[in-house]
Amino acid sequence: MSQSIHQVVFFRHGHSEWNLTDRFTGWTDIPLTEVGLAEAAAAGRQLALAGYVFDEVHGSVLQRSRQSAEVILAAIGTPEVPFFTSWRLNERHYGALQGMNKQEIFATWGEEASRRWWRGYVEPPPPLEFNDQRHPRFDLLYADIDPCDLPASESLRDCQQRTLPYWNEVLVPCVRAGKRLLVISHGNTLRGLVMHLQGLSPEAMEQVEIPSGVPLVVRFDAELRVLEQTWLEVPEVTLKEPDSPHPDPAPRRHA
Repeated sequence: MSQSIHQVVFFRHGHSEWNLTDRFTGWTDIPLTEVGLAEAAAAGRQLALAGYVFDEVHGSVLQRSRQSAEVILAAIGTPEVPFFTSWRLNERHYGALQGMNKQEIFATWGEEASRRWWRGYVEPPPPLEFNDQRHPRFDLLYADIDPCDLPASESLRDCQQRTLPYWNEVLVPCVRAGKRLLVISHGNTLRGLVMHLQGLSPEAMEQVEIPSGVPLVVRFDAELRVLEQTWLEVPEVTLKEPDSPHPDPAPRRHA
């Protein structure tokens, strides 16, 4: 296929280790499972079949983003494409909720407040204490970032506001220059970008879902207004366990 100059493919990484126990991951650097790797490979094959090639890939500093990039590019047959990372493309920071599952969170803070934090736009979860060892200022991944810039918790609005400078200052110039971009990030990060690109209200944004493992192709006019948004159809991933005659399909993650 011939690609429009003004086009970006967005991709949410697939199944990770903490999905197995339904824990909130956020900035915790958890790897993909075999299912997540297979989802990335399937997406790469579909991108290759549809004729997509990329000049650059941009993603978060978290390994589930890097793993997705490596697998997708290998499946396309272009492993040499440069991969740029930024903490601004990280997942939303869930503060004190990180590492907990929903049942634990409900028991600690109640279901009403918890759901308000998850889906609402403005209110962040309880933050990590500044000296909590889970705070990103203790992580070598962020050693060159001013600790005052690193979040201890984020609302969806906070996540969007720290992501948009990367979109405006790094990605937009690349798109205007005609580069074909693949952006590999996370559910809430991509929700914030979709909200910005489509001009959605906070209420409408709360209903936006970004399924894992499915490339989202966004085409723009010369002024970078959205002309078309298309999900690339990718077959459901199945992995056959040893001695198991019935492989299980991989779930599409929405949380």
